Formats: sequence, C-alpha cells, structure tokens
Amino acid sequence: MNARYWISKLNLIKHPEGGYYAEVYRSEEVMTLGALPDRYSGERNVSTSIYFLLDKVDVSHFHKLQSDEIWHFYYGSSLTIHLIDGAGNYSAQKLGRNLEVGEVLQFVIPKLTWFAAEVNDKKSFSLIGCTVAPGFDFADFELAKREELVLQFSALKKIIERFAKRDGNTD
Repeated sequence: MNARYWISKLNLIKHPEGGYYAEVYRSEEVMTLGALPDRYSGERNVSTSIYFLLDKVDVSHFHKLQSDEIWHFYYGSSLTIHLIDGAGNYSAQKLGRNLEVGEVLQFVIPKLTWFAAEVNDKKSFSLIGCTVAPGFDFADFELAKREELVLQFSALKKIIERFAKRDGNTD
C-alpha cells in the first residue's frame, strides 16, 4: 500500500499547505461568535477532522491556525513537525510509532504556532489524521510568506527557507 493507494482509497485531494487531505468529520454543533475568543471572525463548528498525507519529499509548508490542532499518526514513515512559537522559539517533534526514539502517536500543535512537516523516510509517505477544535475554517488558516517570516525570526532563516513558500501563495 503506497501513497497512491491511500490517496485513491481515501479520496484525498491537494491541500494548499502541501500534501493531500480529505475532511472526514465536521461537528453538526456550532459555537456562536459570542462564545469564541476575539481572534475568530465568525461562528465555528465545535470540531473537525481530516486525513492528511505527505508523500516522499512533499512538505507541509509553514502555516498557523487560530485553533489547536492534534496530529495522529496512522501509517507509513514517521514525520517531523517543525514549530516556531510567537516568541521565535524553534522546536521539532517526531510523529510515529517508534516510542523508543522519542516519536509520539499524537501531538498537539498550539494555536497561533507556525508549523511545517516533512516525511522522515524520503522513499515513503506519512498518513496522519488532524483534529481541530474549534473546528477548522479556511478563514483561520494563514500560510507563511517566507520573506515576512524571515524578517520576524531572522535566527531561523535556514529552516524558514526550507519550509515557507516564497510569496505565501497556495499554488
């Protein structure tokens, strides 16, 4: 079962941040704007989840969300999640099955944290799930612009240049 199998079987489509995805759950319950923190522009579903796949050298480019996001490892190669918090602190976490080497099966990416990801075995793929609460809305998604992120966090220029798109476009 290679990446093409999973892309076909799960009806995955290209994601603007890189890789492939399919939404599998969107809560019917909705949180009203008044019940949400000020950073939200409208009501949100209580929770959403997707399948997400990175193939070989595909990357998830630096982006951030208004909500926390939990990544769940399912199948294939482990992957590395690269994070930059609001203060410019860099960290990385491996998501996978080998707990003996520090990989974890689930990892929470805090809201408003820039993050990117890459497959560790460049001959393989990573199939994961992502759960967002309050639920995902593209209005809450910001794809990093390389030049702006480098200006903000110049000490992290090398990692930013690897994982941020030049102009922040989704193509």
